[in-house]
Amino acid sequence: MYREMLIEIGCEELPASWMPPLTTQLRTCIGTHLKEARLDCLTAPESFATPRRLTVWVAQLAERQADLEETLIGPPVRAAFDAGGQATSAAAGFARKQGVSVERLSRVETPKGIYLAYQRRQRGAAARKVLAVVLNATLRDLSFKKQMNWDAQLNDGRGDFLFGRPIRWLLFLYGGRAVPFVIDRTSKAIAQGVSPVRAGSITYGHRFFGKDGSPGRPIRVGSFAEYRKALKRHYVLLSREERRARIEKKLNIHASRAGGAVGMAGGESSLLDEVPDLVEYPSVVSGSFPKEFLALPEEVLKTTMIHHQHYFPVLNNLGRLTANFLAVTNTPRDNVPAITHNSERVLVARLRDARFFWEADRGATLASRLDRLDTLLFHAKLGSYLSKARRIERLAGCLARDAFSAPDHAEDAARAARLAKADLTTDMVGEFPELQGVMGGIYAREDGEPESVWRSVYHHYLPISVGTNSPPRPEDLKGAEVCWAATSVADKLDTLVGLFQAGEKPRGARDPFGLRRQAHGLFRILVDLPELVGLTTRPDLGGLLSAAESIHEVTASNEVTARLYLFLLDRLRFVLEQRGHDVRNVRAVTQPFPSWREVKPLDARLKLEVLPEFTGSVDFLQLAVLFKRVRNIARELPEPEFDAMEQGQAAVSKEPFELAEALLVEELERRRPAIEAAVEVGADYRAAFAEAAGFGPAVDRFFNEVLVMADEPLLRRRRLGLLKRLERLVLKLADVSEIVKED
Repeated sequence: MYREMLIEIGCEELPASWMPPLTTQLRTCIGTHLKEARLDCLTAPESFATPRRLTVWVAQLAERQADLEETLIGPPVRAAFDAGGQATSAAAGFARKQGVSVERLSRVETPKGIYLAYQRRQRGAAARKVLAVVLNATLRDLSFKKQMNWDAQLNDGRGDFLFGRPIRWLLFLYGGRAVPFVIDRTSKAIAQGVSPVRAGSITYGHRFFGKDGSPGRPIRVGSFAEYRKALKRHYVLLSREERRARIEKKLNIHASRAGGAVGMAGGESSLLDEVPDLVEYPSVVSGSFPKEFLALPEEVLKTTMIHHQHYFPVLNNLGRLTANFLAVTNTPRDNVPAITHNSERVLVARLRDARFFWEADRGATLASRLDRLDTLLFHAKLGSYLSKARRIERLAGCLARDAFSAPDHAEDAARAARLAKADLTTDMVGEFPELQGVMGGIYAREDGEPESVWRSVYHHYLPISVGTNSPPRPEDLKGAEVCWAATSVADKLDTLVGLFQAGEKPRGARDPFGLRRQAHGLFRILVDLPELVGLTTRPDLGGLLSAAESIHEVTASNEVTARLYLFLLDRLRFVLEQRGHDVRNVRAVTQPFPSWREVKPLDARLKLEVLPEFTGSVDFLQLAVLFKRVRNIARELPEPEFDAMEQGQAAVSKEPFELAEALLVEELERRRPAIEAAVEVGADYRAAFAEAAGFGPAVDRFFNEVLVMADEPLLRRRRLGLLKRLERLVLKLADVSEIVKED
């Protein structure tokens, strides 16, 4: 038989950003611990969350645990019986431990021989007897960004029970009946009225609204259907999707009444994803502010409304801001005039502050603020932000000229990099830190800086995501592409190189300086250079890092450089895998050859775009399998010795070539030009991989017919050199052995 299980954890209000991961966590943890408890679920657990409750529901959960069957291994048979076939003390002791006679023991064959064994069967316990253990383990497993000690403990002997917020009630039902469970309070919980939290069949509706005007009353339920219906009747929408749909519908209605529409392209869309986790029963009110504030930059208005007040701006039919806004409230339509008035009052106060900062900042040019950067510390070992600005100024000009082969843009790139951090000294960024970079671009524009300069400053923190559609887009840059790319790459490279030199590498999940994000942004630019910047240049990691290291006064040690390279290589692979490329293919095209300094992110992407066309080919798979053998054998020839051979400085055998050997030499000479040409110009990798695939039959025949490790040293050197030549040529494309699936 299967019955329904319902758990609701009622707590003080949880932050909105916690809700989506907590919903997933709860579902996963319950499923895991039910499985560990041998309780079968015919239907997968479903989880829900509002700011005041975490809920998980299993529609069909087994009434009993599955019976436990296990084989207990005893002594080996040779030690269990003497020469006369009588049980020894070892056999008798094992049987006694299991509570059976020796005759009831069986024999099992193991890799170590034949052993005595006992097949133990244990009938599963009723679900109601083990569900408390499941909930105990689930509550312990839920993780939060911050946990509170609220003087509580669970009956599991593990001491204090920490949670994201204090738990105020527990609903715990199985088959319509309450499951006993208690969260005890510790001896420190001495405040009057503090008592244990006991599970039952009671839930609570909206904090301020209830049926018949009676909020906060206990609601008894016996099933999930009753529970969901009762919550809705008491102004709680359990489903996040239902809350979101209700919000979106009401936003559109109110925006239409105000003569506009809600924009969903930028911050508004992220706000729409956030507000369902702020409310239990959403409603929308509309408000307005004086039109005089529309003279402020649109970015300032949106930041004030969206990020600080969680209000939705209203746009006109041209996509411009109007003097209207929409606010999502956690109430039914009640006391709307008062809510609207308070919302307007708070917003206008914030806008007055913003206008004051704007006018104060406009009293000085962005360039005149550079010296103030010396008062802002970037890092104790790397100096002030002024030092950083000077470094990235030099680096950006260098990158534009050398890495991007665009010397005409070097001066503007250097200028943009010099000004990029100056807005950190402004009052506006001090109040609205999320606008750093953006305000710098706006102030640079107002100061009359060239468009390529101010747009580069505006967008230089971007990209912060690896997706191909992540901002900035070409239409955002409008001719500033090269200047922006040089500025952004310079900033990110300086941060990565400098902080690794300072010993600030990420450790596990800890990345306080956002170095992973910096690396992802760096590779988003380098991988998408043609589309983002309109360049086909292919900068390599070695050149980029050398340029950045040369500007720092402290020369990086080989150890630090190696750590940084490994970190960057890992991040490059992550970016490419996030694009949907096969992990094996990604590893194949990012193998450092001849060294890590030669890795070119754009080339890796271009190779990945065509490599899947060949990975199913019989010839290519044959080469991939054989190439691991090629590499293993080629290691027998030291690199210096091979280089001497190639330069004619090392003798090789003059013995006639065997047929298979001669055929492989011929294949190498015939296919080499197309492969080397593709690698040289970074184009037509499809033709190059097609040529490489053609090596498979020749390599297979070579291994079948030719003894590579011949006794004669010069002959062995010649054949090893042939394999080494093949290895180096194929590695210019990819380490194709990586595409072979491991057994």
